[in-house]
Amino acid sequence: MRRMRVAAVCGAAVVTAVGGVIPAAGAPGAVRGAPAVRGAEAGLAYHGSAGIVGHRVDVRFTPHNRGAAAVPDSVVRIRWSQPLEEGQLLPARCAPEGDRAVRCRVGPLGAHDTGERIGLRVRLREAPTEVLLEFDPVGSDGTVDESRAAAERQRVLVLDTGDTYYF
Repeated sequence: MRRMRVAAVCGAAVVTAVGGVIPAAGAPGAVRGAPAVRGAEAGLAYHGSAGIVGHRVDVRFTPHNRGAAAVPDSVVRIRWSQPLEEGQLLPARCAPEGDRAVRCRVGPLGAHDTGERIGLRVRLREAPTEVLLEFDPVGSDGTVDESRAAAERQRVLVLDTGDTYYF
């Protein structure tokens, strides 16, 4: 039986306080007229598993809102430290962003609520010995505020050991 390992998540907290997580009109997962949520009221975190087999990375995660306020709609950007192969089939709620990232619509989350599980299987251009995944909240204007994301980013290091890493 394979030993299961817990992935290292940078920082002491897994819970990510998110402010203004509604994407702009025209952005993936956009909802018109939805109010913004302030950082002190919402707390999004992503818990799941990831593993590497050759060129393939399997990621499954469930979004959680640990905050006291509902999030009308949200989007997460998942960035890989290695470039992705082009032309991959992604779930309907996900879209590629450049050569190293994918955006996935999380959808609405009530206060202290758990969202639907999201599963991705992506192929990397090369077979790495490790890959770093970064989960970033997408802001209300459809972009990632890098200064805010640096403090709120959830990171998961996955090694090519054949094991499943949990975060």
